[in-house]
Amino acid sequence: MRKVGMAVVLLATGLVLPALSSSSAQADGAGVGSPWVVSLGDSYISGEGGRWAGNSNSSSSSVDAGGAAAYFDNATHTAETINRCHRSTAAEIYIGGGVNSLNLACSGAKTATFTSSDGYFKPGIDFYSSGANQGQALMLQNFAATHNVTMIQLSIGGNNYGFADIIQRCVTNFLTSPSWWPNYCNDDSAVTANFTTANITAQTNAILGAINNIKTAMANAGYSAGQYTIVQQTYPSPVPNGSAFRYSQSGFTRQSTGGCGFWNNDANWANSTALVKINNSVKSAAATAGVKVLDLAAAFNGRRLCENTVNLMEKSGKANWTVAGAADSTEWIAQIRTLSTVFGPYYVQESLHPNWWGEKAIRNCVRQAYNAGVPKGGVCNRGTGLNANGEPNMTLV
Repeated sequence: MRKVGMAVVLLATGLVLPALSSSSAQADGAGVGSPWVVSLGDSYISGEGGRWAGNSNSSSSSVDAGGAAAYFDNATHTAETINRCHRSTAAEIYIGGGVNSLNLACSGAKTATFTSSDGYFKPGIDFYSSGANQGQALMLQNFAATHNVTMIQLSIGGNNYGFADIIQRCVTNFLTSPSWWPNYCNDDSAVTANFTTANITAQTNAILGAINNIKTAMANAGYSAGQYTIVQQTYPSPVPNGSAFRYSQSGFTRQSTGGCGFWNNDANWANSTALVKINNSVKSAAATAGVKVLDLAAAFNGRRLCENTVNLMEKSGKANWTVAGAADSTEWIAQIRTLSTVFGPYYVQESLHPNWWGEKAIRNCVRQAYNAGVPKGGVCNRGTGLNANGEPNMTLV
């Protein structure tokens, strides 16, 4: 696939057009008119990775479902409204069926607004305002004041726990230690510091604060609590347990071919400890705030990166992503890429995020959660095949 590099840096279509700006959409009034659903949060809801329907080491065109404009969300679909937010056309919030959608999420976002080390603005779930830059809660408030927002879908908290840094450490440790003396990331102090009791409490409170900011934004826009529903989603498992990888952990194949450089021990820890603690933090904040939860933890099981039940496009027996059955035989998570190995039209920040199929699968569950205007929570589970909208069949129970 590519020359193995040691430097690892990760930054944390369908039914309707991409996110419409308030200037281009019909303005009715707070709680009046056609219903809208709005997404807030980070890369796991913005649509990061949504250009690609599977992974390929030989032909990017075989998995290119979104095209070069996949992340262009401005009014003319010629550029990003906020550079590197990567609000893709495949994003889960576009549920269709007569329901309008707005995507305010941003790849890399935390609960509080910040500017990344490489200079990209990352709006948090707050009321930040400086020039043209606004926090997502303020964006929501302004939009909801003139539109009937009935459901707000939220994904936030992963970056508060240092998701990108953890993955960076795990892959770096995999690439720089031999199989006969592996250096695991799960016992590194820089990783374990994210999961101390004190930090879990702090980040749970930060997520709770984000939810309360959404409530404040809606109240400021003129809504009563009964006029809208917040649905907080958890994070899906992106890699299988060690025993289910299709590449050996000996040598560099797991990263150089699969783009999934984890030791078995670290993959097991990621699923049994890190994911569980982050998702429990999300669910705890949601419970305290009294909002519904869409549980995505196991939604991609069987379709995860490097899982032995799926494969790269060129190894799947399918010519490209449009061939019948491609969604069931290829991965729903984007490969982990490095600064020294990323090539072609790919972005490093797409690494380890739901791709086109993953986004469409979650969209199916979000539509079910919308529940014809009476939103509900539940557990999202994977089926097989595609529905009439070209989305993987999923159930919400």
